[in-house]
Amino acid sequence: MSYPISSSLLDGIVLAVVERESTYGYRITQDVQKVLDISESTLYPVLRRLMKDGCLTTYDQAYAGRNRRYYQITDHGRAALRQHRIDWQNYRSGIDTIFFGGVNQ
Repeated sequence: MSYPISSSLLDGIVLAVVERESTYGYRITQDVQKVLDISESTLYPVLRRLMKDGCLTTYDQAYAGRNRRYYQITDHGRAALRQHRIDWQNYRSGIDTIFFGGVNQ
């Protein structure tokens, strides 16, 4: 069974991947696909949105005779990622409480 991923959660996931190291779009997709079923066509709008919001910047670097666009997290992106992590902890805690007990019915 798979669960739908909200755009906000996907933003946080992408920011977490890019926080580890500056990287390019295809590599981000590969990293995310290790745990989620996601296509490149889903990822690139997320990257554009995060750039528009000031969470990511880009730079080009030559690779195998062509330019590869790398994404890098900004200070604003780090702050957004901290908030995503807090929100995720709260969300997960609430779901765990329902799934594994502790909720009075």
